[in-house]
Amino acid sequence: MNNLIRSSVRCLRASTAAYVSRQPAGHVSFTSARFLCAATDMQQTLGEMVKKDKVVVFIKGTPAQPMCGFSNAVVQILRMHGVDNYAAYNVLDDQDLRQGIKEFSNWPTIPQVYLNSEFVGGCDILLQMHQSGDLVEELNKMGIRSALVEAEKESK
Repeated sequence: MNNLIRSSVRCLRASTAAYVSRQPAGHVSFTSARFLCAATDMQQTLGEMVKKDKVVVFIKGTPAQPMCGFSNAVVQILRMHGVDNYAAYNVLDDQDLRQGIKEFSNWPTIPQVYLNSEFVGGCDILLQMHQSGDLVEELNKMGIRSALVEAEKESK
């Protein structure tokens, strides 16, 4: 009981309270302060996660063992550009993380890619950026030299 009270106080201090809404026909919908607080905490945690590293990906599996083709494609694109130092979060390990990141980005699918704390998109968008050369430009802005550019210079 004390934990619930502490949690509620924390939520109220964070300007989060219970949400009660009247639905048509007099039905009342109630969401507990505890649930809202957990959701608020998750959103705050996700905000901190995407800011920790220059490149952050939320994938199914790990970079060493992606568990879906789209996540594998994201890992391979980053690998082709020589981006080895990035944060990768396996959404299959935590359903709250999986749902939370979708709500955080307002994007319904995984994988999700963040560059310099900004949401870029999923596999298709990263692939388009790779094909158009935009990914090289974005990496340069972050101080990351693309291995593809370096390899191209060496071949000339």
